[in-house]
Amino acid sequence: MVRHDQFKKGISYAPSQGKICIVTGGARGIGRGVCEALAREGATVVLTDIDEAAGRKVAQEIGCEFFELDVRDEAQWDRLARAYPSIDVLVKNAGITGFESSPGPHDPEHASLAEWHAVHEVNTDGTFLGCHYALKAMKAMKAMKAKGTGSIINMSSRSGVVWIPAAAAYAASKAAIRNHSKSVALYAAQNGWEIRCNSVQPAAILTPMWEALLGDEPGREERMKAMVADTRLKRFGTVEEVAALCVYLASDESAYMTGSELMLDGGLLAGSAASPGQSDG
Repeated sequence: MVRHDQFKKGISYAPSQGKICIVTGGARGIGRGVCEALAREGATVVLTDIDEAAGRKVAQEIGCEFFELDVRDEAQWDRLARAYPSIDVLVKNAGITGFESSPGPHDPEHASLAEWHAVHEVNTDGTFLGCHYALKAMKAMKAMKAKGTGSIINMSSRSGVVWIPAAAAYAASKAAIRNHSKSVALYAAQNGWEIRCNSVQPAAILTPMWEALLGDEPGREERMKAMVADTRLKRFGTVEEVAALCVYLASDESAYMTGSELMLDGGLLAGSAASPGQSDG
């Protein structure tokens, strides 16, 4: 595997030696799972997170590199660009719901402008800055006549497809991520760059953020069942399932896929299943 510091020494980048992959919000949950999956595939993974202590610990456990990054801060993205001027893959995963720092309510009537801005700074501004950096870094990789392709993977959500009145800022930000991913994809294509951009829309994925709602026994199983009762597969998704999709989007096997929205929701948005002989009228 070729490490980034070897680029500075002029060592060539052989296609068999893996890709340079930046993952934001990699210290926990889906981000950690993506870092682990990419590392298993032989990629050079750079785990970034705003939490330096947790990020360094997880990076050491996985065996990847760490870079402290607040996705809201353009100066920090510029610092990342200086450290990693050429990359193959960006997984912009870092995001918040708004409930982390404010109990709400976060509905359209009662949410404050400050609460709205806080969510969009991380989710929407962070996505814009990530794509801005990635386009330049992937163009630089192309100029080196290396792999020749780049993949930007933006983490949206089922909440960006349907209405979520209780989390208005979060839903709006995730919808913005879907739309901006298409803009980036089309912009890269019309310029003739082999740089792709797609978004992933997970629904209920069992990550630490759900633990406060699920709680401990007794009654945990019942609460879990209630939370996924409307999901056709009747279960939570797993971090590993999201990570596997990101590995595919990062790979050359998905080279014909750009501007796409990949839903991972256990069939929730597909509608209800009717038994043979039944009719909706």
